[in-house]
Amino acid sequence: MNEEQNNDAEDVTDEEEFEVADIEAEGDHAADYIEELLDIADLDGDIDIEVRNNRTYLSVLAPEDDEGIQGLVGEDGKTLEALQELTRLAVLSSTGQRSRLILDIAGHRVKRADALRELAREAITKVESEGGTQHMKPMSPYERKLVHDVVAEAGLYSESEGEGPRRHVVISAGE
Repeated sequence: MNEEQNNDAEDVTDEEEFEVADIEAEGDHAADYIEELLDIADLDGDIDIEVRNNRTYLSVLAPEDDEGIQGLVGEDGKTLEALQELTRLAVLSSTGQRSRLILDIAGHRVKRADALRELAREAITKVESEGGTQHMKPMSPYERKLVHDVVAEAGLYSESEGEGPRRHVVISAGE
């Protein structure tokens, strides 16, 4: 390896380390924000920070019978979505950088992801057996990404259609 290639390799490593440090700092700022929110609301919960695929995953862990924490999820996860956006704004305010962090409370996103994967598999089965297309119910961008991944693994085609809160995934055998 010549000196120029060696310097390029070092730059990539330094850049990757910088990104990881930024993502970890993002998680710390987000955790501080959520911790303060829990204190204000007088709710108990442990916070777990994980970095996967260059994204921060912040989980608030609490006993399942803790109705206060469950209230932070809200109907169909709407309150959780709002808290995630507020947390992203808090990180932006602290760091000056937009955040792609994912917030989960009491395992809601994990359970929802499992349910979405199952719904996607059912839709895939219908497309494979009956042909045509299957329109799924509207969902968030993160949820649509999960469905697109399951469809791609099955070797089928999917795309998002609709605008705003009506945006949904359509599954078909091909373009």
